[in-house]
Amino acid sequence: MKRLIVNADDFGLAESVNRGIIVAHREGILTSASLLANGSAFEQSIALADQCPDLSVGVHLNISDGIPISPARSIPTLVNDHGELHLSPLRIWIRILTRQIRLEDIYSEFRAQLLKVSDAGLLPTHLDGHLHVHVLPQLSPIVIGLAREFRIRCVRCPAENLEAALPALWKFGGPGIAGLRRSAIACGVSSLVRPFRERLRMAGLDGPNAFYGLAETGFLDVRMVSALLHLVPDGTTELMCHPGYSSAELETVGGELTRSRQTEVLALTSREIRETTERLGIRLTNFRHLEETLPG
Repeated sequence: MKRLIVNADDFGLAESVNRGIIVAHREGILTSASLLANGSAFEQSIALADQCPDLSVGVHLNISDGIPISPARSIPTLVNDHGELHLSPLRIWIRILTRQIRLEDIYSEFRAQLLKVSDAGLLPTHLDGHLHVHVLPQLSPIVIGLAREFRIRCVRCPAENLEAALPALWKFGGPGIAGLRRSAIACGVSSLVRPFRERLRMAGLDGPNAFYGLAETGFLDVRMVSALLHLVPDGTTELMCHPGYSSAELETVGGELTRSRQTEVLALTSREIRETTERLGIRLTNFRHLEETLPG
């Protein structure tokens, strides 16, 4: 059987992002979301999650953007002079290797984010990382330890089938620097995930069998989503997305995806995509249902 989790990243980033996620859930195929504990619309996202019992919500671990949950003085190697998180995954990796970042700071901030979510009354169904930082080799023991501490069984493994996904990106995304950049990011992240998946398995953790949406980030219109639906294999697949609506707030925090988010809402709620999902025999599910099927 083909099962599909459609997961929206950045829940809590801004009210306009929250609105797009809820519309895509209530009117479309979106089934799950990953929550930014340090997002400006965190409180609203908690309230919305309570109103949407069929939406599974996990934690989007973030050490790259925004104001940290921990006091800045307690995690000095992660923040800039303004007390903000600011490091890309590549810079984090380099600074770890050169001992400019303390792993204790990363652990403290990740744990603070999980505590904030649990203190708000939400039981996370899964973990993943903003910009996929959670798959960095030095961070995987931290993520695995916290998943076990907070009894979270499912962790994202963004290992995309690039032989199938990249042709779709080049066909529908068109030639250009953005497509080449996404291809390079997808290749890099996927190479890190293979050993990460084995570490999860040894720790008794799990996740979907397949993953899409990495190379196609920023290009998820109706044609691209339809193409990816045709690639869904038997088992459970996660499709990552970033829906939302434009707003002044999002312009200041949304990054390179600001203008593509509304396109994703339109794709995820379109009749064509709903009909294609049904025609292909894809059963929509979420991380809560996946967790319930895991042994033990």
